[in-house]
Amino acid sequence: MKGYLKTTVFAIIIFGVLWYFIGTKAALDFVKEPELVFGLVILLIVILINSKVRKNLRQVRFDKLSDEEKALETTAQANWYKNLMQKLTATKPIEEEQDILMDHAYDGIRELDNDLPPWWLYGFYATIVFAFVYIGYYHMFDGDDQTAEFNKEMAQAEADIAEYKKNAKGLIDASTVEVMTEQSDLDAGKSIYEANCMVCHLADGGGSIGPNFTDDNWILGGGIKNVFTTVSEGGRDGKGMIAWKSMLSPEQIAQVSSYVLSFQGTTPAAGKAPEGDVWSED
Repeated sequence: MKGYLKTTVFAIIIFGVLWYFIGTKAALDFVKEPELVFGLVILLIVILINSKVRKNLRQVRFDKLSDEEKALETTAQANWYKNLMQKLTATKPIEEEQDILMDHAYDGIRELDNDLPPWWLYGFYATIVFAFVYIGYYHMFDGDDQTAEFNKEMAQAEADIAEYKKNAKGLIDASTVEVMTEQSDLDAGKSIYEANCMVCHLADGGGSIGPNFTDDNWILGGGIKNVFTTVSEGGRDGKGMIAWKSMLSPEQIAQVSSYVLSFQGTTPAAGKAPEGDVWSED
């Protein structure tokens, strides 16, 4: 058990050091950081091999012991927890406390001159080493402080959100929407148009109460972003169409907006006169 414990502690320390110097700049990502995965696999293989070798060596040594020594060894292994705590605390047995009694006493109470527990002492030494590493990294080699790390993480988060919104149709807004060209999206847009928009703009987009979609003139601007905004927020106050954002999802608004743009350049049966200004992507 002691061998396994030492091996495990050693592995944790080594992996922790590797993680600090390699993995602190990004979360563990099996795609972006394959070397971490490879290093972890190699480390686990080394641990398993080392544990197996140590177990075999212990067994060989145990087989060479006499019956009395084997009994003592078995008893020691059964008390591994007690031995571990003894090593971590370095306390004296009650029978030996007389050797570490201090001279002064108060109200019949005497104090023991115990050494500092090794777990605490080595932990203190580790903090000293960490302090030098910290000073060197952040104050001598210009490591990123908390503010710089926060700003980088926020910038990366905003970039990730923007990228996610491009592919997540349910989170589309006027700043990220793009013309949908998939036939399934256009068919969905057509169904929405025929159910809600055709009464004012006609089936061929030529316009009736609403404007003509087939010419180059737009009252509130053309292009997918402007059309998306108009459908979502509504037309001109008092005489434009209603806002559809409470009745249609962002994906549906993008689909119907893309379908509306598909009327551009077509010839309606009885097109309404152009309204608004000529608009181009430029």
